[in-house]
Amino acid sequence: MSLAAYCVICCRRMGTSTPPPKSSTYWRDVRNIIKFTGSLILGGSLFITYEVLALKKSLTLDTRVVEREKMKSYIYVHTVSLDKRENHDTFSTIDIEDHECAVWLLLRKSKSDDRAARLQAVQEMSETHHWHDYQYRIIAQACDLRTLIGLARSKDSDLRFFLHPPPLPSLKEDSSIEEELRQLLASLPQTDLDECIQYFTSLALSESSQSLAAQKGGLWCFGGNGLPYAESFGEVPSATVEMFCLEALVKHSEIPTHCDKIEANGGLQLLQRLYELHKDCPKVQRNIMRILGNMALNEHLHSTIVRSGWVSILVEAIKSHHIMEASHAARTLANLDRETVQDKYQDGVYVLHPQYRTSQPIKADVLFIHGLMGAAFKTWRQQDNDRDLTEKVSEDETKYTTCWPKSWLARDCPALRIISVEYDTSLSDWRARCPMERKSIAFRSNELLRKLRAAGVGDRPMIWVSHSMGGLLVKKMLLEAAKKPEMSTIINNTRGIIFYSVPHHGSHLAEYSVNIRYLLFPSLEVKELSKDSPALKTLQDDFLEFAKDKNFQVLSFVETLPTYIGSMIKLHVVPLESADLGIGDLIPVDVNHLNICKPKKKDAFLYQRTLQFIRDTLAKDLGN
Repeated sequence: MSLAAYCVICCRRMGTSTPPPKSSTYWRDVRNIIKFTGSLILGGSLFITYEVLALKKSLTLDTRVVEREKMKSYIYVHTVSLDKRENHDTFSTIDIEDHECAVWLLLRKSKSDDRAARLQAVQEMSETHHWHDYQYRIIAQACDLRTLIGLARSKDSDLRFFLHPPPLPSLKEDSSIEEELRQLLASLPQTDLDECIQYFTSLALSESSQSLAAQKGGLWCFGGNGLPYAESFGEVPSATVEMFCLEALVKHSEIPTHCDKIEANGGLQLLQRLYELHKDCPKVQRNIMRILGNMALNEHLHSTIVRSGWVSILVEAIKSHHIMEASHAARTLANLDRETVQDKYQDGVYVLHPQYRTSQPIKADVLFIHGLMGAAFKTWRQQDNDRDLTEKVSEDETKYTTCWPKSWLARDCPALRIISVEYDTSLSDWRARCPMERKSIAFRSNELLRKLRAAGVGDRPMIWVSHSMGGLLVKKMLLEAAKKPEMSTIINNTRGIIFYSVPHHGSHLAEYSVNIRYLLFPSLEVKELSKDSPALKTLQDDFLEFAKDKNFQVLSFVETLPTYIGSMIKLHVVPLESADLGIGDLIPVDVNHLNICKPKKKDAFLYQRTLQFIRDTLAKDLGN
């Protein structure tokens, strides 16, 4: 306004003055008008520019916010527990765009009352690899327990389907994992327990780290305050106070009511913390997986296991190239999967194939039973050939495999379910993990028979594959099954047996030992293997009588080379005459007792003859 008034005054003065203005006065007024007009225009331009930029900034959308909103996905569900959600339609309102319909249609299909439709939905989800991150998260947040476990047991599932475990609760002040484990053990019932459960529990609860170190000595193995317990002189210590706690928890978790106590007292979270802290200690992780697999046998705990975040950990483990790690995870997931798996896999029973859901129909079972000092995986590895087994496992299992039944047999015979069994044995009571344990062949056979029947063994045609003492267990299991009507399917469906150096008539091993401790305290297993063992002779006579009218095939292999026992003793563990069952073929092989069940390579005679026997014996059942 002031500028305009000034301009008007100047113009009026210029127009009304009588004498003509001086030139200098005239141009001064013009310059003043230009100066003020320019200031006005410049100021206005700056003001307008500022307002426009501020408006643009206020109207700019943060795309990250949009993505976060998409991840929320506007899911409106009823607030019900995970257990109750499974059988109810949880969708009430869904605000989605057209291109996202497939995600929600699959989710709805996965909750169908039609089992075939549910399985198809899970398969389609697992085969999808082109979605955005937030779309996988939609499934992860909205799917039910049944769908989540199905995705976990689908080989090609994307890891983004599985939410990370929730934050773990903080440890109590002035506490440690070792102390938390002890408190968990102390909270479990301590009466009416098996002697071995009592042994491990009392050892873990009563022995302090310092007293254990003073009594046993040794080096520090892994975290916490625990120090190792030396199993034997001259060996690397393999257990700690924490390990004794885990051993005791493995035994406790075989009792359903104790599983409830473990869950109620925060055991799932504590075990998860221990698992994450000790990724470099496979023995710790295996025992934790054993506990979790035992807890998964109880269906009412499934939702709690899922909510605690274990599924994402299990999925990573089952995809591991380490066969032992993958097999432990596969057992737990199979016990959680009640949609496609009716069998229950108890501690020590591992499915090597198939470990995932498969469309391949399973037509027969092959069972692997290891021998004295063996294990479910290491017994059946490829012959070592001076290979350093501590090096990283190669993804190419055609070059070397730590378990040929899983790597080779599963590919050659995909219609088989391949199971490997594990049980504890020792040469001497000095090395027994549980000094209270006195398990005869008769006791172990009944225990294994019960576990195998729970896993559905006997429902299909089957072949037994055994090494050393494992063959004696197979014979005893068949004799015991023949006495029990509920086990008759095992007898009726047994098609054949393979014996790798089984001492049907005893072994020289019982007459020797590495040192004086074995001579003074031989284990019960070793005593039963002696040539003058009455139990062994009775077993052989009874089995021959039993097998006379049974229609199954027998193939036996026997070593011809001696085996080094310790650093000084060389022993022919199972001679030719002891490996002769009296029925079936007996084939001598130029290897020692340890390598009789470990082929050098896939085209080696040992593996190819074993494969031929399996194919020929199951030809009608496999449709070959």
